[in-house]
Amino acid sequence: MPETIKTGTVLIKDGTLLPDGLQLESEPCAKGWRLVKNLDGSGLDRKIHEAGWNFFCLAGEIKRTVIGFGVRDNVRRTVKRLLMNLRLENFNSLEIMHVEKKRFLGFPYATVCAHSRHIQEDVFLLFAKDVAIRRS
Repeated sequence: MPETIKTGTVLIKDGTLLPDGLQLESEPCAKGWRLVKNLDGSGLDRKIHEAGWNFFCLAGEIKRTVIGFGVRDNVRRTVKRLLMNLRLENFNSLEIMHVEKKRFLGFPYATVCAHSRHIQEDVFLLFAKDVAIRRS
């Protein structure tokens, strides 16, 4: 996982449908996820809306803290824990809102705060299983 994770960084789940013509520069991140390069959350939101799609941001913050000795690995491990939680919620993207690396009693720790995001064409927040039920 790259060390370029900072406030505004957006991660998108592999296989997420994107608007035609929207070209995103990205790199592999955690397993099944890609890190969007050269665009923060607001920049990506603008591009998605220009294409006529929606980039939903859900209220509520996801926050995780990891304590460990590998200071570089703490942010990486913290983001992986956030992504595991996101998988359970069925959202296809995540925006990092805050990254903090500190020490407490000599132990390094990292705290990452993020918001669940979801990219889709429909103006109503739906997931694949909801669409199947609606069409029945």
